[in-house]
Amino acid sequence: MYSVTVSHHLMVAHSLVGTVFGPAQRLHGATYVVEAELRRDADGIVCDIGRALDLLQGVLGDLDYRNLDELSEFRGRNTTTEFLAAEIHRRLARRVREGALAPTDAAAIHSLRVVLRENPVAWAAYDAPLG
Repeated sequence: MYSVTVSHHLMVAHSLVGTVFGPAQRLHGATYVVEAELRRDADGIVCDIGRALDLLQGVLGDLDYRNLDELSEFRGRNTTTEFLAAEIHRRLARRVREGALAPTDAAAIHSLRVVLRENPVAWAAYDAPLG
């Protein structure tokens, strides 16, 4: 199995509902380092790294510098780090299936792992096949 990982960052504002979240129940900012690892069985190439980075930046651009509490698609959801990892995975996977990396890569890339790092000691991930 081969993999390519690209990384970028994301800055958002949001609040979380539930006493388990303590002070994060109030509106606050979060900066995440986001890693996307694309995997496939290949003959030494997964995809073009530049295209993969462009794809990640495009997906994150839809969320960057936004108050997630104001986005209709997240209404009623706690936008936890885990939730955001899965949401970014969903958006990346859809674009890969649509051929964003190259038409031939859409079928060849069979899994994707998205990691959101809140800080050097805490992160969350979502990992699933693209099929």
